[in-house]
Amino acid sequence: MGQQDERESRSAGLSRALVVRAALELIDEDGLQNVSMRAVGQRLGVGAMALYRYVSGREDLLEAVVASLVSGLREDLDPQLTGTWQGYLQTLAHAVRRVAVEHAAAFPLIATRHPAAPWLRPPLRSVDLVEDFLTVLSGHGFTDQQVADAYRAFSSFLLGHLLLESAARGADTAPVEEPFDEGDAQIPHRDGLRDLADTPTTRRLRPLLSEDRSDEEFEVGLETLLDRLEMVLSQ
Repeated sequence: MGQQDERESRSAGLSRALVVRAALELIDEDGLQNVSMRAVGQRLGVGAMALYRYVSGREDLLEAVVASLVSGLREDLDPQLTGTWQGYLQTLAHAVRRVAVEHAAAFPLIATRHPAAPWLRPPLRSVDLVEDFLTVLSGHGFTDQQVADAYRAFSSFLLGHLLLESAARGADTAPVEEPFDEGDAQIPHRDGLRDLADTPTTRRLRPLLSEDRSDEEFEVGLETLLDRLEMVLSQ
């Protein structure tokens, strides 16, 4: 960054959080396809180069948008409803849905961006959020295998419903045609590189979470749907 860009950045009072918030507002208003470093800079009244003090490029910016949305989920949970595992899942599901409704154009980022670790499944793609999920269910008598299965089923349920809902609200779920990399951006993998010492439940269940159970999940989901339709028909 040149001296003029540094002066511009300081005079505008920029920060990483401010840049990320401007990018999210731009996505909400104009859609993901129209987000670029230049467009975000124009929104903040600075040149694109002034932003590189806070984000390494468009890729890093989009990752930061995802991280900001996901991190807000834990704060959005209703403590009065989390005393039971059913209440916890209900309030978590509604918190994720609020993101999909309020930021429909941005939700496909949460759903489709490459996860930081292969055992993290969108939209619950934060290690801290997953640790909460696993610990709550383990604390209510679920076995390790049952917890891992519940994590997969819950993630699939949210993803299927909310991607369709965000698309119905006008979100573009197609891949962005232009390259993501601007300014040699580096994709952060902080969650994938964590040693998980501070998230013991996730560390214990990581082998189960890493298993590929997609065939089984599909069949179970299909059978559940058929059973529900049969029950409706018999009423």
